[in-house]
Parts: sequence; structure tokens; C-alpha cells
Amino acid sequence: MRKKILAGVMTALCLTGAVQAQSSDWPNQKVIKLISVFPPGGSVDAVSRILAPVLQTQLKQNVIVENIGGASGMIGTTALVKAAPDGYTFAVVFDTHGVNPSLKQLAFDTKKDIITVTMVGTSPMVISAGKNSGITSFKQLIDESKNKKAQSYGSIGTGSLGHLALASLSKDAKFDWTHVPYRGGGPLMQDALAGHVPLSIGSMFLVKPHADAGGIVPLAVTTLKRSPEMPNVPTIAESGYPNFEAPAWWAVIAPAKTPAAIVNKMHEEVAKALRTPDVAARLKAQGIDVQALGPKPAQEFVNKQIDIWGKFVKENDIKESS
Repeated sequence: MRKKILAGVMTALCLTGAVQAQSSDWPNQKVIKLISVFPPGGSVDAVSRILAPVLQTQLKQNVIVENIGGASGMIGTTALVKAAPDGYTFAVVFDTHGVNPSLKQLAFDTKKDIITVTMVGTSPMVISAGKNSGITSFKQLIDESKNKKAQSYGSIGTGSLGHLALASLSKDAKFDWTHVPYRGGGPLMQDALAGHVPLSIGSMFLVKPHADAGGIVPLAVTTLKRSPEMPNVPTIAESGYPNFEAPAWWAVIAPAKTPAAIVNKMHEEVAKALRTPDVAARLKAQGIDVQALGPKPAQEFVNKQIDIWGKFVKENDIKESS
């Protein structure tokens, strides 16, 4: 029995030593994969491709972006969870990462099987009206809604942050608002520009180009502070609904068993990249307020989002297919 215990201890010590050695020389002549959990063309892909070349230069190691989209980011996230926790697979996720646990049957526990390496940044969601909708301000929308005028709003899908944010607002204010789900930002913006849906909500990245071109009218943002990219657009919080907040966000994640030394080193490199003038400017142009939060505060933020929206989904019996 003593021999078996001793053998087990020695094996554990050897494994620990191997992990420590692996961590100390990371990265070492091996490609680092950065999974974009959404297809090309969206904000997650953009953030991934902005970070990858800068990280490659800093780490002196190849960093490639692999798009594994589908199921609101779950297919790519599942691929991350299944990857070896050796510091050579990371992923960039969107705010759906904090909503999916309450809407989908997952093969993993988001809080336990994934660690947040860095909170890249946050951005307002923007409520907009079609230019021919007759709605020109958030105040007008609220006044009409208080007078029981029915409204329809589109989002990138059932259970998306935009859907839940406006469902929460309309429920609390007792507005007669109907959700119209779309299969992504492209179809949503097409119908918003064509006037097929009077109201829409999407990230600053999605909405700003169309607002700048005059195709839609931005009415309000979902962050506590106004966005420098749309300084004349009020917040929902300042428009009669104090403390209302539902920011879009992006983060870099890793498998939970990735050695802490590697997680911390990767965070330092991502934070360094985010502070470079070019990266900061490119993200700002997309309406992203760079945060660069480390593993502990970033994980606390993600867990809080999971809890907030999980509670809302459960209390209102929201289903992915509804």
C-alpha cells in the first residue's frame, strides 16, 4: 500500500513538474490558435483579427485565427473546451457567452470549464428606428409606448443580449413591444434599412455604419454613459430608467485547466496589445471601450452576466425557439 501511495505521489509530482516546465517556456515553437466563435464579418472576427498579428509580434510565435461559428458561439466554445489546456488554444467570445448557459443544453459548465483570460472591452447596444418609421427620438418612442402604442423591434436572435435587454425594459415599463428575431446582424439590418421592422437593436459595431449613412436613426444606447462615437444619442438610464445597463462585450477565454502562469502571461500580452495605439484606435472606431481586465475581475464580470440574464430568462420562461 505504501509503495502504491508513494508511486502516486511521485507521478503527481512529475506531472506538476512537467506542467511547470511547460508553463515556464511558453510559447515554444508551436502555433497559438485563436478561435473566433462567430463567422467572418462580425465583431468577434474583427476583434480576433485585430489582436492576432500584434500578439504574434509580441510573442514571437505564429498566432492564427480560426473561425468556428454557429449556435450563437457555442460550437466554437465547445471546440475550445475540448482542446488541450496547454496554452495553445484560446478563443474570442461575445456577450452571448453570458446568455447561452441559460438558453442552451451545454456539454460543459461555462463557469467551471472555462476561464476568462481578459475582458477586451465593452460597447453600447444601440436602439434604432427606421428612417421612415416616424420615430425620431427615444423620448417620442417612450411617450408613444406609454400611450399604449404597440411597437415591434428586431434583434440578432432570440436570447441575444439585445432581445433580453429590450424585453427587460418593456416588461418593467409595461410597454407593448413585440420581439422579431433574425438570424444574425446582416438580415436584421437589411430589414431595418428597408423599413420592414420599425425598431432594431444591435451592437455599435453593427449599427454605426448604417446610422452614419442615414439609413437608420439611433435613439438610445444601453450603457450607463453616452458613447463618444455617438455623443448626441442619450442613454436609456438618463431617459427615465436609472441604472439600466446592458453592454455588449468581448473577451478572450481559455480551457479552465490551462496553467495559471500561462493564463496570466497571455493576459499580460493581450493587455499590452490593447494598449498599442493602432489596436486601441481600431477598436474605438468600432465603438469598443477597451477594458483589458485581468482574469479575476474578468471572470467576475462574466459570472455576473450569466447570473443576471439567467435569472431573467428563467423568470420570464424565455426559450431559444420562442
